[in-house]
Amino acid sequence: MKIVQRKTRQVKVGDVLIGGGAPISVQTMTKTDTRNIDATLAQLEDLAKAGADIVRLACPDLKAAEAFDEIVKATPVPLIADIHFDWTMAARVLDAGVHGIRLNPGNLARKDKLPEIVDRCRERRVSIRIGVNNGSLRMDLRRKVFSGEMPTEEAMVESALDDIRRIEELDYDQIKLSLKASDVPTTVNAYRLMATRTDVPFHVGLTEAGTVRSGTIKSAMAIGTLALDGLCDTIRVSLTGDSKEEIYVGQKILQNAGLRKGGPNLISCPSCGRVEIALEKWAHLVEDRLREYATEDVSVSVMGCAVNGPGEGQIADFGIAGGRGKGAVYRLGKVVRSCLETEMVDVLFEEIDKWIAAGRPREEVDPTIFEQVMNAKPMNETADV
Repeated sequence: MKIVQRKTRQVKVGDVLIGGGAPISVQTMTKTDTRNIDATLAQLEDLAKAGADIVRLACPDLKAAEAFDEIVKATPVPLIADIHFDWTMAARVLDAGVHGIRLNPGNLARKDKLPEIVDRCRERRVSIRIGVNNGSLRMDLRRKVFSGEMPTEEAMVESALDDIRRIEELDYDQIKLSLKASDVPTTVNAYRLMATRTDVPFHVGLTEAGTVRSGTIKSAMAIGTLALDGLCDTIRVSLTGDSKEEIYVGQKILQNAGLRKGGPNLISCPSCGRVEIALEKWAHLVEDRLREYATEDVSVSVMGCAVNGPGEGQIADFGIAGGRGKGAVYRLGKVVRSCLETEMVDVLFEEIDKWIAAGRPREEVDPTIFEQVMNAKPMNETADV
């Protein structure tokens, strides 16, 4: 399936390009008190290591805005300040050198100050993300939604177009847009409705998606759908949980849509009565350890039995399989080492580390490997390890 990306203008957040054909970036938000500079910088370091491209920080008051002076100087990733209501907060973080701001022009207490904010952004070409969600609609639009006169997604689009117009009338085009609802259909419909109405790049996600478990499902549905539509320019998975989980889920959504190269890919079977190893345990251990290899383009299979195992082993760079206390590590479908079942995860990563140290060679898959594996003895009948 070839994804045709929507054509948009391009904006910049620090050194990260958004829209205009740039790779889709993954964002998250710190969950520390921004006024606690040390804790915020420590979390920013962790998020950068986890692969965040951009991070947003809350800016609820003047003390938080003042903290940007030190945070911007030491941050390892571009920062966006989350501004609501008070225009002076925007002015303060822009003076501190922040790389982008999130702003809803409609909820500024002093709407007459919008030209000043835009002028300050223009000085350094700082992008403005207009954030519209179903909980922050103008009162007149909210009444129409509640009365059934207008669907929520149409109200969100109308509100966003009004906000875009306000900034573009000030002769500024460094804008990106989010249209987030807390449910999948409204979110998807809002972005699709807006897609032909503007060339502003889209920041895509759900708002208040939920816990890591339920929010991941909802976010994967919404962001994945819009990614396949070619409507994502930058994304944020909003979860009630660790920010690193947001990055991990976002990267995996893009990877599985074929829109992000690199990063490990785990292949594991669902298990059934044929399996004679602690498959779920080993699959979770492999998945957890693969997080340390976030930038490695490597596929790993955890094979359960002779039905699915050969095919999984053939298409993966590395794999493990076992039975009755025995284990084996595969490389492109061929056994490279035998071991005890309890040792096979450690042995697997020893082999992956050797491959990385050797320069990540990409060997050709032996076309006869499937037949070789199918004709081999089951794991529980192989020689002693």
